[in-house]
Amino acid sequence: MNVLEVNNISKQYDGVKAVDGISFAVKEGQIFGLLGPNGAGKTSTMRMIMNITAPDSGEIRLFGEPFHDALKQRIGYLPEERGLYPKMKVLDHLAFLGEMKGMAAKTAHAQARQWLERVGLAEWADKKVQELSKGMQQKVQFVGTLLHQPDLVIMDEPFSGLDPLNTKFLKDILLGYKRSGKTIILSTHLMDQAEKLCEAICLINKGRVALSGSLAEIKQKFSHNVVNLEYDGDGTFVTSLPMVERVNDYGHAMHITLKDCADPNALLKTIVEQGLRVYRFEVAETTLDEIFIDVVGGQHGQN
Repeated sequence: MNVLEVNNISKQYDGVKAVDGISFAVKEGQIFGLLGPNGAGKTSTMRMIMNITAPDSGEIRLFGEPFHDALKQRIGYLPEERGLYPKMKVLDHLAFLGEMKGMAAKTAHAQARQWLERVGLAEWADKKVQELSKGMQQKVQFVGTLLHQPDLVIMDEPFSGLDPLNTKFLKDILLGYKRSGKTIILSTHLMDQAEKLCEAICLINKGRVALSGSLAEIKQKFSHNVVNLEYDGDGTFVTSLPMVERVNDYGHAMHITLKDCADPNALLKTIVEQGLRVYRFEVAETTLDEIFIDVVGGQHGQN
């Protein structure tokens, strides 16, 4: 079953098309990545999915239906621009958010307390939101998105500004939520997070779909002869080798893309013969970062 179907939607602001004929579908139980550079049209698309704004043309169906108010209780939405009431107490704020999504007041308070325990904020339950650090407030907003146990969670840049520990913590919660059969849409420009979490993606650039489908199939389609090298010595000669397409050089590590049909073993032999001391030589699959650069970079400047 498709939880979400976006069919040829477009949106124009002040004569500029922010979204231009976008289509994709999200299956039940998936973590789906809505990806693209800043300004690509991701947030505009999500705002239309949430019926905050209406598309100028095209159709959006949620759980097999056109959007209607009753569906709001089945959706959790974390916008990029976070919004909490600073003078409300944390527990009361979360309960308020739960009640807005149809939860009974007693249930909302009980679930909010359980969540605050889970995210390590139980002792802050009776503190005002404005007394919390930015990271703590992000956790509260995250909890508010999931408190009513929505079937579909839509998150716009959920890891923005989080330290590595909190990023891992929230990632683990999302994975657990997904394992319970829920569906999650992540909008992000952080390709490494999307690659680790998402099963399918839609890559948007300049308001249009640049790439869409199963992440595994996309990575297979874009697979290159790629080598990760860690070494000691002067490796500047690698860039000029005839078998090498391009090099991303970090000083004592390289990410090397070989030309089609080039043999990685021949590269290793040449590198050793040139006197480099090799600590790691690994043939690797193409990363989502590289696919992003290939697709978005290739369209840069096109009319």
